[in-house]
Amino acid sequence: MSLSEAVNGPKPSNPERPETFISPMNRKLYDSNVTFEEYLHYAKHTRAEEEAEQHIPQAGLLQQVFRRSSTAPEPPPLGPAHHNGVSPGHGGVDEKAGKDVAAAPNTDQEATQPRRRSILSRHSIITEDEWRSAARAMRTATWGAGFYLITTDILGPYGVGFALGTLGWAPVFAFMAGYSGYLLWQVYLGLDSYEYPLRNYGDLAYRTMGNVARYVVNILQSIQLLLICGQVIIQNGQGISQTSKFRLCYAVCIILFVIAGFFMGQVRTLRNFGIVSMIAVGLNLMVIFISMGVMAHSPPNYGISVLGSAGSAVDPDSIAPDAQGKYPPIKHYNGMPPSAIVGAVNGLMAAVFAYGGAQLFVEIMAEMRRPWDFIKAMWLAQFFIYAVYLIYGCFVYYYQGQYSFTISYMGMSVYGFQAACDMMVVFAGLIAAGLYGNIGIKVLYNQVLQEIFNAPPLNTKAGKYLFASIVPIYWSLAFVVAAAIPDYFGFVSVIAAFCIVQFSYSFPPIIHLAYTMQKNAIRGGEGFDETTGETRRSDHGIKRLIRGFFADKWYINVWHVIHAGGALATAGLGAYAAIDGMIEAFKNPQVNAFTCTSPLNLNP
Repeated sequence: MSLSEAVNGPKPSNPERPETFISPMNRKLYDSNVTFEEYLHYAKHTRAEEEAEQHIPQAGLLQQVFRRSSTAPEPPPLGPAHHNGVSPGHGGVDEKAGKDVAAAPNTDQEATQPRRRSILSRHSIITEDEWRSAARAMRTATWGAGFYLITTDILGPYGVGFALGTLGWAPVFAFMAGYSGYLLWQVYLGLDSYEYPLRNYGDLAYRTMGNVARYVVNILQSIQLLLICGQVIIQNGQGISQTSKFRLCYAVCIILFVIAGFFMGQVRTLRNFGIVSMIAVGLNLMVIFISMGVMAHSPPNYGISVLGSAGSAVDPDSIAPDAQGKYPPIKHYNGMPPSAIVGAVNGLMAAVFAYGGAQLFVEIMAEMRRPWDFIKAMWLAQFFIYAVYLIYGCFVYYYQGQYSFTISYMGMSVYGFQAACDMMVVFAGLIAAGLYGNIGIKVLYNQVLQEIFNAPPLNTKAGKYLFASIVPIYWSLAFVVAAAIPDYFGFVSVIAAFCIVQFSYSFPPIIHLAYTMQKNAIRGGEGFDETTGETRRSDHGIKRLIRGFFADKWYINVWHVIHAGGALATAGLGAYAAIDGMIEAFKNPQVNAFTCTSPLNLNP
């Protein structure tokens, strides 16, 4: 099941009388007795079924997003202790039929007939095939929806001009972010199945490295999603405040956005977010085109540059007016600005923030009808985002130079266009924040409320009500955390260094390496026997992992070690720069979101 198991080996069994087989249907969600080989076995079955369906004609992009399945059966409620609602000795409830479903005990006779095993109740029998069909029916999202979900995370282009202003005319690449998505996709296809569905990033860590890794990933992901939701709240609160010309109390601006989030957060499925994501992508593109046109025909917003421009991060003198109030001319750097390591690293973190969407990839794949197609949606989205980011970022940096603001459209000097962009981003940001909040609440609900407190499944009426009640609490908490930090620029750097670098650049090669070592260590005659439920291994320990490391294409494993090490080093450097910047920010407290004075108001 994990690296620790590969070292210590599976639990011994009596070869003359195998242990009673326990069906996946009757397993707990995180059952330490399920081995890595068992996950591989059922994943191969699932991928074979999906491959057999590849010949089915697919509709166009719009039909992919809007199409609703009319043939998929309604899935039964999911249980708190198990992937699909039933665990040994515990009953479930079929809401539609109003029936209690009790788990039948396993017998040795059942162990020899795994495909005929079933769950008995007073009124009906749920067979394994029906159970698998229900698990399959929960996957409804298409690759078109996946494309729009990924491109919804288009918060980054507004900071690329700023990143170039702190790094110079250095190329910003999205390739490594796409490569990380490719690694996650490979591991997902190798370990996900209808019997043991992968639901989140933490599940990948659990099946490759064990429970400790799952806890670390889930905690870090929960923090990241909460902080990003808070970052979007603050960004758009500032936009509303700027549009009102600071006449509206800043705290009220923030609260208005949070209240709107209460309603957006009620969308529970990613497939439905795929529909509204089209609107967010269109609005963001409109903002990009409008701001490009305005910047090309008007000067930068010089006054606001002291609050978070590239010049304020690397060379404050480059944006300081002279005695006559005249600002320095626009300038550019071909390389990294001299004597500006901390500012340049913070700019790098802004670039990392721009491409940090991998934390959502597993959740998107988990709701896709055909996970094979995720790679198509992911690469198409990455190339689209890369083109938009690079073109827009270079354009902003060319016309605004050191005055490139952290949130580019706020750096325009023409109020009418500035206000229009602010309002369009408010609506697009609401959708993006809703997406992050949705994933964050699901991680909290599944990993804490269901696993520890036995909360009802999300697809039951009680689960839906509980989910709806958590949404305002989650958004309020995100607001409080983000509002307490006075330095928006530093806040973004903290999120990037401590969270986004890990999920987009560090964790994917580490997880893929753990997966590859265990998979390649399997020899002929080893593996999982579905009839007996036994996992056969000829050896275990460090030598097994070393054999797996060098078994096939070892140079790729070496590259992944270097990749992960470089990403962790970058994260450490970014954390140092972010903390250093935050210390300076708290020495001179700025306006936070608990007051009526906007942090963008230069004349409070």
